[in-house]
Amino acid sequence: MPQSTTAIELRGALVIDQMQPQFAATIAANSDGYFPVAGESAFWLEVRPGIVVNRLLDVALKSTEVKPGALITERSYGTLEVHGPDQGQVREAGRQMLQAAGVTAEDGLAPHVMTHEVIRQIDSHQAMLINRGRSGMLVLGQDTLYTLEVNPAIWALLAANEAEKASPIRIVGLENNGAVGRLRLAGSDAAIDSAVEAVKRALDGIAGRSNRGVD
Repeated sequence: MPQSTTAIELRGALVIDQMQPQFAATIAANSDGYFPVAGESAFWLEVRPGIVVNRLLDVALKSTEVKPGALITERSYGTLEVHGPDQGQVREAGRQMLQAAGVTAEDGLAPHVMTHEVIRQIDSHQAMLINRGRSGMLVLGQDTLYTLEVNPAIWALLAANEAEKASPIRIVGLENNGAVGRLRLAGSDAAIDSAVEAVKRALDGIAGRSNRGVD
């Protein structure tokens, strides 16, 4: 059987220049691959059809000194991650994968923010409900909570890391594959307000194809 020549749609390609401590820990706690640590760089890729991530990851691992942290195939999309202490090697891995896919980073979809909300002084009972399904730190009663839902899902990663760079927030939830990405942050009013501004700057700075949301 000849190898498939189906065109690959790039949904997003993202370099995390320096993983922040909570961000790295949250990713590691929910990873089935090699665990990243704070300070390392990472490259994330989201494509369709999803199963081609197997071939693209093969390209990266055979050509550069990086470790695989994620290889996920959802119903429609595929997501992968590689990371390492050498940012040059991480960027080269990304370049090799994009070349193998026949796309450039600018071919990805621009972020489409579906919802972003700030809830002041969250009720203690709601905080406990959120904590039952958390993927990161705890949210406490009377915290301020920020929630973000963005498409493609990969952009929730950028939002989380940039928020932690800018502000002493806690990453409570981070979902970064599938149809949409979701982020939950907790902290003081001032910390959340600062984080929200950092998220907005980061997402507004992404160039890409016009995006009307989930397809």
